[in-house]
Amino acid sequence: MANDLKGKRVAVLVADGFEQVEMTKPRKALDEAGAETDLISPAGGEVQGWDHFEKGDKFPVDVELNDADANNYDALLLPGGVANPDQLRMIPEAVEFVKRFFEDGKPVAAICHGPWMVLEADAARGRTVTSWPSLKTDLRNAGAKWVDQEVVSDHGLVTSRKPDDIPAFNQKMIEEFSSGALAGQGTGARQEQRRG
Repeated sequence: MANDLKGKRVAVLVADGFEQVEMTKPRKALDEAGAETDLISPAGGEVQGWDHFEKGDKFPVDVELNDADANNYDALLLPGGVANPDQLRMIPEAVEFVKRFFEDGKPVAAICHGPWMVLEADAARGRTVTSWPSLKTDLRNAGAKWVDQEVVSDHGLVTSRKPDDIPAFNQKMIEEFSSGALAGQGTGARQEQRRG
């Protein structure tokens, strides 16, 4: 798996309250596979991780959301934690940042509550996904087919349910990020123009 992602840049988008292990373990796997990762957050300076219901560690923010440009990245990682995507989905710049990856046909990996950002970016429709079970109705209402599996890959979108799924999630994420494209999938006008 080493160096599968050499030369790739991966954005890791989080707000305060992300599930720490869902950021640290996938990020470590990406780094070990040769990717360059940036922790992007609306928080300035540091962002607060959580370990279930307890505060975890703080992590330095590499790029503040307002300065982040999706064009600079090859792929996107969306960790979970309830508070994290619930905050991000209320920030138009965060939603637009995520939407750009889908519009530009770049791979995305989202775990646990992370798929909330996929549906907020209007990119869940027509896709098979999984997530933390409490998101099932939200994802179905957004037009996705929800399944209860440890990892699901649908045209470059990788989703998993919970921290126990991280080994399978990491493996599939690196596989999809190394291929580099959403296999012609897209949600925006740019993609439609490419098809035409």
